Amino acid sequence: MSTTKEVNPYTGEEMRIALTPQQEVQMGLAGAPQMAAQHGGLHANKQAQDLIDRVGQKLVAHTPKLLPPDRQGINYPFEFHLLADERTVNAFALPGGQIFITAALAGKLTEDQLAGVLGHEVGHVLAKHSNQQMAKQGLLSGVGQAVAVMVGGESGVGGHSAGAMVTQVLSTRYGREDELESDRIGAILMHEAGYDPRELINVMKILAESSGGGGGPEFMSTHPHPESRIEQLKNVVLPKLGY
Repeated sequence: MSTTKEVNPYTGEEMRIALTPQQEVQMGLAGAPQMAAQHGGLHANKQAQDLIDRVGQKLVAHTPKLLPPDRQGINYPFEFHLLADERTVNAFALPGGQIFITAALAGKLTEDQLAGVLGHEVGHVLAKHSNQQMAKQGLLSGVGQAVAVMVGGESGVGGHSAGAMVTQVLSTRYGREDELESDRIGAILMHEAGYDPRELINVMKILAESSGGGGGPEFMSTHPHPESRIEQLKNVVLPKLGY
């Protein structure tokens, strides 16, 4: 699989990626139905879904403010989905802007806290964390070749393969730096959209309490390092935003 190096317009960091933005979008759209099915499908409560949409799109509207004047952003078609799953406390993002939150997690959150979760997931998309993971996996195991075939639209490869590939990517824990970066992006978007970014800290406390000392919410297993994340928010991110 071929990978490319480029500078991320939102973070300013050089990264090695496996997919173009168009391929990211194709992969996310192809894998979204299977990922929803794994959590009982989409929630039937239209009012609750409307809230998810409103908060998510309000955050996305402020993504251009993350860019310096000399950089052009990526027009990802973000979509936000409320899953029917009432037991699994989780939220996740697919490459290209498909973002999901379970009813089990959404039901625990205020609107500001919901903005924190969704903003964090938007951060993963903008920073291309899954794309970078696929580049690393492809270099090591040939996974990227399958991704390239899948999103290339070749016959015989459909949404099921997309879902399987997305599942493999999502099962990989985000690294500490990925989490810190997504928290920073999410906090900025919250601030710009009129939400209180300090609620990100309370989100992490809610997730920790939800673990009950056991295996923990699924969100925490794939989004690790809560202690260092809280420390960075308190000492670095929030002071820069005037909190």
